[in-house]
Amino acid sequence: MSDLMANVVGSAAAVCSITSFAPQAIKIWKERDASSVSLKTYSLTVTCFVLWVIYGVMTQAWPVTVANACALVMASGVLAMKWRFRDGDPAK
Repeated sequence: MSDLMANVVGSAAAVCSITSFAPQAIKIWKERDASSVSLKTYSLTVTCFVLWVIYGVMTQAWPVTVANACALVMASGVLAMKWRFRDGDPAK
């Protein structure tokens, strides 16, 4: 397989991983309600991305590190909103 094709596939996978959290984050932010979001699932997901970032740094695999660091930020945002809006908008 050519390096170009591998980079295209890897870049597409990174973009999909990073943006996959956006719909959930937007929904929680608009509704100010995260009661239907699984705390266990997002905690595990954030842990997974932390481990991938550590792996990427340890192996100097910078595409893996950067892609997973960006996904970590997105997943952490959803997790933070889960804690903040777990029972609906705290201002109500």
